[in-house]
Amino acid sequence: MALKATVFKADIQVADMDRHHYADYSLTLARHPSETDERMMVRLLAFALFADPALAFGKGLCVDDEPDLWQKDLTGVIERWIDVGQPDDKWVRKACGRAREVVVLAYGRALEVWWSGVRGRLERHGNLKVFELEREASAELGRLAERTMRLQFTIQDGHVLVTNGRETVSLEPRKLTA
Repeated sequence: MALKATVFKADIQVADMDRHHYADYSLTLARHPSETDERMMVRLLAFALFADPALAFGKGLCVDDEPDLWQKDLTGVIERWIDVGQPDDKWVRKACGRAREVVVLAYGRALEVWWSGVRGRLERHGNLKVFELEREASAELGRLAERTMRLQFTIQDGHVLVTNGRETVSLEPRKLTA
């Protein structure tokens, strides 16, 4: 019997002073059985960093040609394609052809090895932005995961504070692309 996704509810407040975006969102996340809390929380962080009423979660790990998050305009054109982790460069290049902007929020072990292997093939795409999360920060973020979450994301000068009222995680995604 196949394992089912675990459903998480997240009420988040986003105060993004860099983009002047202030909003509350009630989100439902489905965590695939093979997905870790850390990866799910990085997806949630990606939502907060690019928060917009039109931004939506994709179908996730079980669908190859769909991102972790995407934002489409009213005609169905993909405005923003967001993947987390260390995606295959073939899929990232394909996404660059399909979307106006592609964002990769990279994290995890062997990140330097992944980036050195794909950098030459990805840097030439002008609509691609790759950000790196420090390993400790993404692990701390994963520890905030609960089935029902109330989180506040404060973003200023590229620095992000995430709090659930008891614990706070501080991180700063570093841009890897020019």
